[in-house]
Amino acid sequence: MALIVQKYGGTSVGDTERMKNVARRCLAAQKAGHDVVVVVSAMSGETNRLLKLVAQITDRPNEREQDVIVATGEQVSIGLVALAIQAQGGEAVSFLGHQVRIVTDSTFSKARIKSIDAQPIRAALAKKQIVVVAGFQGVDETGSVTTLGRGGSDTTGVALAAALNADACEIYTDVDGVYTTDPNVCPAARKLDRITYEEMLELASLGAKVLQIRSVEFAMKYKVPLWVKSSFTEDPGTLVCEEDASMEDVLVRGVAYDRNEAKITVVGVPDQPGAAAKLFGALDAKHIVVDLIVQNLSRDGRTDVTFTVAKADFAKAHDVVKLAAQEVGATGVEVDDTIAKVSIVGVGMRNHSGVAARMFQTLSQEGINIQLISTSEIKTSCVIHTKYTELAVRALHTAFGLDAPPPVKDHPTVSENDALHGQKA
Repeated sequence: MALIVQKYGGTSVGDTERMKNVARRCLAAQKAGHDVVVVVSAMSGETNRLLKLVAQITDRPNEREQDVIVATGEQVSIGLVALAIQAQGGEAVSFLGHQVRIVTDSTFSKARIKSIDAQPIRAALAKKQIVVVAGFQGVDETGSVTTLGRGGSDTTGVALAAALNADACEIYTDVDGVYTTDPNVCPAARKLDRITYEEMLELASLGAKVLQIRSVEFAMKYKVPLWVKSSFTEDPGTLVCEEDASMEDVLVRGVAYDRNEAKITVVGVPDQPGAAAKLFGALDAKHIVVDLIVQNLSRDGRTDVTFTVAKADFAKAHDVVKLAAQEVGATGVEVDDTIAKVSIVGVGMRNHSGVAARMFQTLSQEGINIQLISTSEIKTSCVIHTKYTELAVRALHTAFGLDAPPPVKDHPTVSENDALHGQKA
């Protein structure tokens, strides 16, 4: 008998019929002899609806109070899913984040999990109940409600799997696995059977929306076997797992893109010790995550510093940087929110040369200018103008041999042959 944690996203619980389908899957797993813990998100669109209500009150909400509001979506979902399981003859009990003591830090709207008290879940499993837990939420040390950021239910699911020492964590969504890139942008994208934790971590951090980055971090740290599946098909999905030697044979595993970034340039920064520390220290104090950073060569004792932040943090970051720039004696601040980041990822890049050069050549052939470049051991990222995003993704996908082969047609029948040649049977 195995302990399985299943996580269902907003589309999987988008209405009561889909919740009944989730209940059937949970009961089927239990009937197969497994203990089952289910993590659910808010119903599709519910979090956005709640955020719109917040926006009608204020455009600069207190993040603690905003978390109180948006965390309510999952409370509805867990109650309905538990009822659906009970209606189909099963035993189920629901828990909110504070009831299983998912303790986080106090960084509201993007809190990080510090500890989980798994005892209430183990006690319920001992009674042969299916446990339904609210994703996306927790409480800080003072008891204030916190949320884990967009896609935070993934993190809840994997964190619970780690805390319970589960045999597997299954992430159910509206896609049937992890693809080489977004199929909506590149129709030639292929579903992967396996992908390494490292590759998935990079893809998640670079804009791939299948899994939240912190869920992959948890899975990699605690070696939780992580499956990405569709709640609407029986496809086996994609396994996120540890690397083996054969996985290095593939040069590039996937292409990611992210339109949700903005670029800030601090112009004329005095080229002296401590200036950069003051700029980025001010951003860190406001919990603003900085992505790419480039500093130009110094001229006349001054330099320009360019970096990117998430668009969600753009307005706040701009305000912070303007003040910090004045404090360090910079001459100005320039911003640009019409950028996108495209990236290639693959563990095979460790042992092969010329990968970045091929990426740059491919973009050049499409007439796409590169504004910023960032590399790591298994990825290369380029910042470009947002209008070229889809063109860049498709071009790179083809250049690195990721396109799916064209479908093989069946041999034509006699009548089809006749039709092809304009002949009669």
